[in-house]
Amino acid sequence: MYELRDKLAIVRVTEPSVRTFVEQVLGGLGATEREARINADGIVTACLWWHPGQGQGLRKLFRYARRMRNGGIVPNAPMRWVTERTSTALLDAAKGLGYVSSQMAMDKAIEKARQTGIAMVGVQHSNHFGIAGYHAKQAADAGLLGVVMTNAGAEMAPWGSARPVLGTNPWGMSVPRSGGHAPIVLDMALSMSGKGMMRWLQREGLAMPDSWALTPEGRSTTHPNEAMDGPLLPIGAYKGYGLSLITDVLTGVLTGSLFGVDVFRDDTNFDVAHTMIAIDPEAFMDRATFGERLERLLEDVLAAPPIDPARPVQLPGEAEQRLAHERRLHGIPVERANFEELQALASEIGVPFSLEPVD
Repeated sequence: MYELRDKLAIVRVTEPSVRTFVEQVLGGLGATEREARINADGIVTACLWWHPGQGQGLRKLFRYARRMRNGGIVPNAPMRWVTERTSTALLDAAKGLGYVSSQMAMDKAIEKARQTGIAMVGVQHSNHFGIAGYHAKQAADAGLLGVVMTNAGAEMAPWGSARPVLGTNPWGMSVPRSGGHAPIVLDMALSMSGKGMMRWLQREGLAMPDSWALTPEGRSTTHPNEAMDGPLLPIGAYKGYGLSLITDVLTGVLTGSLFGVDVFRDDTNFDVAHTMIAIDPEAFMDRATFGERLERLLEDVLAAPPIDPARPVQLPGEAEQRLAHERRLHGIPVERANFEELQALASEIGVPFSLEPVD
């Protein structure tokens, strides 16, 4: 994990103050109390889980402010169910907040999966939904397995090209555990990294791995500035490209939203698509048997000897859980420049600047 070289460039703020601040900002931009609460929980989770450079936390508020003003995100959007069958449904998000439409869709998938064993719910005409793993965890918290995917703006080229056509198209997967254990939560984009992290390294004057992105001409580089206008590289080489393509089929194409190069192109109409899948383990075996079999598998995984004794094997989501615990105790890091920009944003919207630095 990259760390800021200048520790003074970070302000640590309390989690409750972040939640309050985000709700106030979104409310000031026209969101309902319910929308602000749902979206704030997603943004706070992003602040707790991720590196500041990954752009999934408070930095997103500037995009929300711009797009809730230009009509790209519609507060109190008239979301409606377009189609619904026994184990499927399609939600029209009506350009509303992505966290809100995704919660509605996963709620529906959970409800249906409890009746049928498995359910799949699509979302059309939505917006950026934040962390895929956050939405997948919603299923695990309800005792079900969750699979979530979304399409995104074209930043990845088909394998063998340097022209971006597909998105990072993130996946989230979750597995509930018994015995009071936190669920397994896998959250991953289908690219090696993202432009947000590249911009952070650029600001810090740091190099990036040459496996992250190419220059516009298709040349590998370790300099973020040289690759900023080039394509991101997929995970697993051509395999990640294939996964991104199929993800766009299961989201954009299948739901009737935009796909490929058209997603995110118009700031007033991102037209993003999401797909939510919930699976009830009791459709296959009783819950106790599933839990016992899962724990046997995890014991084998965690017993694998680490190459570096200082870095033991861990399960997907464990690193984020530890980071969240640390940040709840010691504060959520915000870049000082971002802290000051957020202060200006609050003043502009006319809401209190309620971020509280940790003593």
